[in-house]
Amino acid sequence: MSSEPLVVDVYFSFRSPYSYLALPQLVSWKSKYKNLQLRMQPILPLLVRKPDFFEKVNPKTHLYMKIDTRRVADQLGVPFKWFNPDPVPLHFDENGIHRMNEHQPYIYRLTYLGILAEEQGHGLEFAAQVAHNIWTLDNWDQGSHLAEAVQRAGLNLAELDQKLEQDWSRLEALEKEHVKALDAAGHWGVPTCVFNGEPFFGQDRLELLLWRLRQHGLEEVSDS
Repeated sequence: MSSEPLVVDVYFSFRSPYSYLALPQLVSWKSKYKNLQLRMQPILPLLVRKPDFFEKVNPKTHLYMKIDTRRVADQLGVPFKWFNPDPVPLHFDENGIHRMNEHQPYIYRLTYLGILAEEQGHGLEFAAQVAHNIWTLDNWDQGSHLAEAVQRAGLNLAELDQKLEQDWSRLEALEKEHVKALDAAGHWGVPTCVFNGEPFFGQDRLELLLWRLRQHGLEEVSDS
């Protein structure tokens, strides 16, 4: 058996409920499988990358997503509530269409911090802890919530923020590279896991990905 790890690139966003719902399973994989490498590739949400997103999406999409994410969370036994505040603050325009607020205090910071966390070897833990706050806590942006989540991930928020300020342009460029890589793999949405150039889109495709990884020699920690 090859000693080379099986590398999976995980494209996700901090505003995606399905990204959040995928993370507990990915965390469990990290400890369960000894030759698996999960590389977290944070990207900005589609509505940030495509400002006309809400012009094209069916108005029922959001309502259905709220129904579906709740039942998926219940099925998985994952704590879940809709975010408050929105990681991407929005408003209605004169035509009743959602638009991004000009001031965006959260999503760029979180995304770029996620890239830094991955560079320091704690990308999955950072994503899981921060997303847990966003999707379970009211006022997740207030007080020490974020700092404590980052600490649970094995990092220091003040140090990350200092690095963020110094490296903003580099991180901005890296996020764009993540988007290009996702596009090259054949998808645009999150969560998408890419293994050997093959995309697996959606939290509900993780079992299919696991099947594919086993075909390529995925080994459990307990395997001799």
